[in-house]
Amino acid sequence: MNSQACAQTWYMTQRQLMAILRQPVFLVISLIQPVIWLFLFGNLFKKVVELGGFGTTSYLDYLIPGIVVMSALGSSMWAGMGTLEEIERGTLNRFLTTPVSRNALMNANVVQNGISTAVQSVIIVLLGRAAGATYPGGAGGLLILLLASILLGTVFGALSNALGMLVRQRESIIGINTFLLLPLTFLSTSFMAPSQMPSWMRDIADFNPVNWAMVAGRSALTADPDLGLVLSRGGALLVLAVIAVWLSTRTFRSYQKSV
Repeated sequence: MNSQACAQTWYMTQRQLMAILRQPVFLVISLIQPVIWLFLFGNLFKKVVELGGFGTTSYLDYLIPGIVVMSALGSSMWAGMGTLEEIERGTLNRFLTTPVSRNALMNANVVQNGISTAVQSVIIVLLGRAAGATYPGGAGGLLILLLASILLGTVFGALSNALGMLVRQRESIIGINTFLLLPLTFLSTSFMAPSQMPSWMRDIADFNPVNWAMVAGRSALTADPDLGLVLSRGGALLVLAVIAVWLSTRTFRSYQKSV
């Protein structure tokens, strides 16, 4: 990407970030569910670690990476709604008549989603620390957890944008997201250690990108990280993110030809 395309991407990203900042209530709302998970689930299931297999004696320590990843998933899956809104208002079509790079129009969504995910993740980590969570992996482990959540957000944010341009109906996006969210959540190690899950759920979790982000983040946050797990799961997420962005760009080009 040349310097002009980078500048255009950043300009379009700033435009989207300003739209979010003008409506701070949505930032607060996006943190309500993570806070519920943190303080409600963290206390409700705190004795479950006595079953073993969690790698820690604190359920809160186990739960925080899951909340960070699930929050990234939950917010990014609705990115297509913003794309659909711009289509309905005609904003996207007006940008198509300008010299702005077509890649910049789509990449701005990815960058904005990544920044939003990063800010949300940092807030959750700080809230977890205030609640008593510890992070033996230190700053390096937290950085890997942050990167894993951003990559996951990129995957589902790009796919959501592609979906928005394909279906162009709010009801369809809501229905598909609602259908996918619970299976992606509970067919992962978000709330339960793998050893406590049925074998068929563990097998599915191995192919769940949501679980890849959790495994990479949790391993990085331990006192003795498994670099093999971090690199393999993180690498798989990176490949998937590249594919998702490519698919989103191709879908955008198809949309461009149809208008």
